[in-house]
Amino acid sequence: MDVRPGLDPAVAEVRRAVRGALETVPERGTVIVALSGGADSLALASAVAFEAPKRGVTAISVTVDHGLQDGSAEVAARAAATAEALGLPARVVRVVVRDGAGPEAAARDARYGALDAVAREAGAAAILVAHTLDDQAETVLLGLARGSGTASLQGMAPVSERDDGCVILRPLLEVRRTTTQAACAAERLAPWADPHNTDPRYARVRVRERVLPVLERELGPGVAEALARTASQLREDAEAFAEMIDEMIEDVVEHAEAGISLSVGALAANPAALRHRLIRHVVAAEFGQSLTRSQTLDVARLVTGWRGQGPIDLPGCRAARVSGRIEFTAR
Repeated sequence: MDVRPGLDPAVAEVRRAVRGALETVPERGTVIVALSGGADSLALASAVAFEAPKRGVTAISVTVDHGLQDGSAEVAARAAATAEALGLPARVVRVVVRDGAGPEAAARDARYGALDAVAREAGAAAILVAHTLDDQAETVLLGLARGSGTASLQGMAPVSERDDGCVILRPLLEVRRTTTQAACAAERLAPWADPHNTDPRYARVRVRERVLPVLERELGPGVAEALARTASQLREDAEAFAEMIDEMIEDVVEHAEAGISLSVGALAANPAALRHRLIRHVVAAEFGQSLTRSQTLDVARLVTGWRGQGPIDLPGCRAARVSGRIEFTAR
């Protein structure tokens, strides 16, 4: 434990988590801290302000004003002022939230677009966001309820690599929300309470306010931690499968006219889990489409349950068994 006399345990825990994340950032590099003004992001910003100078890392606070609530400009300005008081240069970026798949998704897209823009301008190596263990548990439970498959159940990764080289870091994924709240209280930081976080119209809020408390009450404490551990284990499995696919893909794939094909023999020789991932991987890589489990199983039956059945229509392509291969061709 690195809790010095007088240092609150919650503050120490958040700082340790941030210190570990910053160790992945090049010395003398720059990071962006996403600051909404809530307890999680305030605790994160405070810890970054303390830890970053020790590594020679420059940290910039960015608060995104979505303009979705009355007084949002004042909330953003207050968050930026808090960041400045902590010693972080602060910026407020106003965005326009476009209509999309849903209000949460549209706001998220606008927020990350703004963070990306500042990161590019600053040449930042990483963007730090304040998702906690509780956020992870909610994500996993929502994915489980929706039957979204293992990709959703993996939750959020501590590090998300991106094509532009600027990574997303989530230092607080093993830190509870109660800890960030306690850290803010210990440091006399006044978090903003986002009314959206208690609005039952949002599924995530219902999971947070109703479902998880019931599970904890009926099954005992530790449900959130168990869900987070499950996400970590599934992510490890997925990474292992991805490495296996990368190693074998060239041996089982051939280009076909207007598409691509997989060897029936190679698919049949592998376990179902790997066979299904190969099918999904090929369709995603070649046609930019995601298959449902039902569609994946339909294709797999061309391998394991071949009875002379005809082509299968899939999103963006068609699958058919031709001379010992499963051919995927554009529709």
